[in-house]
Parts: sequence; structure tokens; C-alpha cells
Amino acid sequence: MMPRIVAFIPAHNEEKSIRDCLAGLADQTLPKYVQLDIFVIADNCNDRTEEITFEAARDFGLNVIVLTTKNNKQRKVGALNTAWKYIYGDPLAIYFKEKSEYQELYQQSIKAILGMDADSRLAPGALKNLWDDLMSQRNIGGVMAKYTMRLPKKKKLLSKDDVHYEEKIESGEYGGPMARWWTHQQKQDMASWLLNLQYHGGSTYVLGGQATLFRPEALQEVVDKNKLDGPWQNDSDVEDMLLTWQLQKLNWKTLISPKARCFVDSMRNYHSFRQQRNKWQAGTVDLLTNKQLNVHTTHKWRLWRSQIKFLLDLTVRVLFVLLLAVSIATDQFYWSWIWITPIILASILNTILAIKTPMHRPIDVILAALLISPEIYLWVNLITFCQVWLDKLSAHKKDGWANQYKAERGATKSKLGLGLFTFSLIVGIIIYLCVRYREFLTSEPVQQAIYPYLMSGWIFLTYLTIIASIAMIYQIWTLRARHKA
Repeated sequence: MMPRIVAFIPAHNEEKSIRDCLAGLADQTLPKYVQLDIFVIADNCNDRTEEITFEAARDFGLNVIVLTTKNNKQRKVGALNTAWKYIYGDPLAIYFKEKSEYQELYQQSIKAILGMDADSRLAPGALKNLWDDLMSQRNIGGVMAKYTMRLPKKKKLLSKDDVHYEEKIESGEYGGPMARWWTHQQKQDMASWLLNLQYHGGSTYVLGGQATLFRPEALQEVVDKNKLDGPWQNDSDVEDMLLTWQLQKLNWKTLISPKARCFVDSMRNYHSFRQQRNKWQAGTVDLLTNKQLNVHTTHKWRLWRSQIKFLLDLTVRVLFVLLLAVSIATDQFYWSWIWITPIILASILNTILAIKTPMHRPIDVILAALLISPEIYLWVNLITFCQVWLDKLSAHKKDGWANQYKAERGATKSKLGLGLFTFSLIVGIIIYLCVRYREFLTSEPVQQAIYPYLMSGWIFLTYLTIIASIAMIYQIWTLRARHKA
């Protein structure tokens, strides 16, 4: 039996995207004498996912096996493990079932397992690149493709007289200015992360579920060592990160491919983006703090450093706004041109990142240089950071997957409007009080009482800003390398 790659594609109501995903696999150039089998797991579907999968398999000439789950409570994890058990058997089965000679040969013929999302599409040649990377060393357990968010086409290109107008809008292929802006911010964020990983050797602490090629022996060792019924676990909202840490614990290398690219869908609005990032951030924090899972990563300090950076960014901004407001209210504000240094560094850093982001637009570079887009995007992530750590201290555990699914299909509403209104109202009240009681606030006794605290605050802020500036200089230095995002 010829060696083969098998692809696991969990698909929960993915009738709009599964054909494009399979079209991407049909575009691939397979390694010499290697076959490709595709397992699409129709997970609790109530749409036309299965029907469209069979149609696409016939049209593209692909060898596709459709597995159907019913009442799967573990969502993506359960779907992936369904495909695994179909090939490698279910250790929880009550009755022992001896494998046929064909099953044994088929299992032995599998040299790589591709885990993909149904809304992802591999770039031409990506699978061959992933294969070459995986087979370059015996101790590589998994190789992940570089992810690039697909920018929606301009909504205004569609004529409202088009009989398929509503259908095309609903497909997500087209989007307005805000959807395109959100997509680019996520794409630039991903580019920054990929460039940083490549600068530090290409090792990654998460093999993303969108497109990763695994070595079967590595996954089997995770199952055996941890006494699992499948490689993927439901103990974390970030099952791909948990699996990566388990591979690293068993001394398997986990890398990103320098060439393979995968195009993935982005979150098109504030609400769905927040819910996705809440899930990711909460899952990461849980892995870092949950000792019961007994997993570790060589990148643990890098993840903690990321959390510290969020805290530093939040502290600097909140402290600056507070000190600035009190200084102006008490007429004790003095401008110094040295304060523009971190602003210039941030502008340079974000401009370089925008330029290095694949398929960027001129407007993206301009907004990055003016720090408009990076600052808005950072504040959204800081809100997520605060919410996740506050939820960590509460007794109630949220279902990240369920919240993300509801946000994506519009079942829940964003509180952004209410938040902005409340913030504007508080700012307006503070400004009104400062104007009304200006004589009192600018009186000498009040100024003398507040001055020592203001000086201490500005000094502390200066030290924090110096630390943040050094971090930006270091990041600018790393971007000089000729790595591609």
C-alpha cells in the first residue's frame, strides 16, 4: 500500500465554506508516490454540509470519506477524535475488535495527518512544503502553515440589482470598510506573531488547528502516555495549544513552516472578534495557571512575557490619562519634547509591521504610521485582557466555544455602543466638574497638596515608558531579519 497523508476536517454547518476548503486541497501537488485521503467530519450538522462535500469530492476528483457525528458534546475536539478512532480504533470500546489485514496496512501507510478547519484554504504547494518540513527531521512532531486572513472584497463592487446580492453578502466573501479594517488588524497581528517566532528559530507554542501537519507516531505517543481516547482533549478552550504542549513535553519539535501558507477567515466585527479573543486568551491563561493538566512548554516565559506586556501597556495608558487629566485640571501640566520619543518608536514599529504584512493596502500603512489602527486594536485587546483575568478570579467558568459560535451567527449582541456611551458620559461629567470648580482646583493649597503625588506618578510613568520603549527598539531590531510573515 502506498504511503499517504490523511486530512481531518471537522465541519459544523460549513455548507458555505467546505467546497472552497476542498478546492484548496485539490490544488495541491502531492509528494512523489504519496496519496491523499480526506476525512470530513460532519459534526452535528443540520445544513447541506454532507451533500456539498460529496459534490465537491466528485467535481475535484478527491478521495473523501464523510464521517457523521450525532450528539457530539465535545465540538471540534470530539469531531477530530472521531476521525482518529475511525482509523486507529477506540480504546473505550467494550468489545475487542481485531483489525483486518487491510486496516493494519492502511494504518501503517499513514505517514502524516493534516488537521484543517473547514473555512481554511491551503495555498498551492503548501501541502508539499509542510511534508518536506515534517520529513526533514525524525523528531519533528508537527509543522504549522503560516496563516493569512482573507480580506473581504469591497462591498460596493456588488450591484444591488444582482439577483444573487443577498446570497453573496451572506457568504462573507464581501464586506464593508469596517469588516476590511478588522481583517487587516488581525492579519497584521498574525504577521507580527509569525515574524517573532521565525526570528527565534521557528519553534511555536501552538500548532494552530487551521492547517497543521502532524507525525502520526507523535500523536499516538500523546494518546498512550496520557491514557487518552484521542490526541485532542476537551480540557481547554485552546485544544490545539494543549496538544502542542503535550508534544513538547514528549520532546517532539513543533515548528512553523517558512514557506507553506494557509488562508483563513477572520472575525469581521468587534463582537465576534472579542468573543474569539476571549476564548483564546482565557484558554492560554488557564494553561499557564492550571497545574492539574501537568503540561509545560519551552515557551512558557514568552507567554508570561506577553501577559506582562499587556499589563504594562494598560498601566502606561491608564496612568498617563489619569496624570494628564489631574495636571490639566490643577493647571500643572508642562510639555516636554522627549515625550514624543515612544510615539516615534511606536510609529516606526507599526509601519514596518504593516509593510511586512502580506497583501497590505496603502491605507493600512498610513493608519499604522499615524498609530490610529494600532491604538484602537490594542485597546480592544486590553479590554479582553482585563475581562479574562477578572473572569479567572470568578467562580463561574464561561464556555468560550459556545460564546464564539453565538457571536459568529449573530445570536448575541455587542455591548460596544453602551460602553462607548457610558464612557463618554463619565468623561463629560468629569469635564463639567473640572470647569465648574476650576478656581478651587487651581488654588495654591490644592496645587501644593497634589504636586508631590503628580511628580511621583510622572516619575513612575517615565520608568514604565522607558521599559516599553526598550521593548519596541528590540522588536524593531528583530524585524530587520529577512523573514516573511
